[in-house]
Amino acid sequence: MEQHQSATQRPASRLAVGVVSAGRVGATVGAALTRAGHRVVAASAVSDASLARAARHLPGAEILPPPDVAAAADLLLIAVPDDAIAPLVASLPVRPGQIWAHTSGALGADVLRPAREAGALTLALAPAMTFTGRDEDLERLQGISWAVTGEAEARFVGEALALELGGEPEHVEEADRARYHAALVYAANHLSTLVNDAVEQLRAIGVAAPERLLTPLVSASLDNALRHGDAALTGPVSRGDAGTVARHLAALEGTGVEYAYRAMARRTAERALASGRLKSADAEGLLDVLAHPEKEETSE
Repeated sequence: MEQHQSATQRPASRLAVGVVSAGRVGATVGAALTRAGHRVVAASAVSDASLARAARHLPGAEILPPPDVAAAADLLLIAVPDDAIAPLVASLPVRPGQIWAHTSGALGADVLRPAREAGALTLALAPAMTFTGRDEDLERLQGISWAVTGEAEARFVGEALALELGGEPEHVEEADRARYHAALVYAANHLSTLVNDAVEQLRAIGVAAPERLLTPLVSASLDNALRHGDAALTGPVSRGDAGTVARHLAALEGTGVEYAYRAMARRTAERALASGRLKSADAEGLLDVLAHPEKEETSE
């Protein structure tokens, strides 16, 4: 118990933070660490956009090359694309006793193994949030979950940092990181694609403000799904209304959206069947329409 307390209290001291790099995630998390009482002393930034973000969110940070950022930090925050983490780690100096954390949702702490073997405390600390590069990103960190992966002491430090940042730590095993991240991407990124596709279809038929039209519907659907699971499912698939689904597919032909509609309708039918929302007898015609495009019929 004493070990747990000392480890979790470690980030409570004022840490010198280095950020590599000042992209959408790095600049925002760096700003959140500043708000929690730490000092971002150095950051790397190359593009005009990154330099602007560093100036706005990390005003006290000296802009330095990544090796110099690492050398200056007690806590090194690595916020670069997933595939860039391993080669970056191999190129940076390590000071024993440093804390190294990356923000990738898909990768665990093992990608930081060279730093751990050199004496650093290493962890994966990924915010369950999407980042747009706008100022509201910082406020959206309040109350979110942070996926924490690392060995015992590192995990305790990650949990403490998540709490300091106003969030909730969620321990994710090393082997589960890819599946964890896939779930988040499936929900967040695909939702954006679905909504934007719907907006384009409505705009194409002359709806002047499709965003306004969709906001209450999509907001209610999301709230119902999170509150009630499969019991919230409504619509033609849950009713087994094959004729309506066939008309939808015909109307969407040539837009590119019909392929996504067909795939999601199949998955929706599977969930509706498994949860008892859709009866097997009612599903036969629907599944036939979804499985065989040539059998789609439209009413005249």
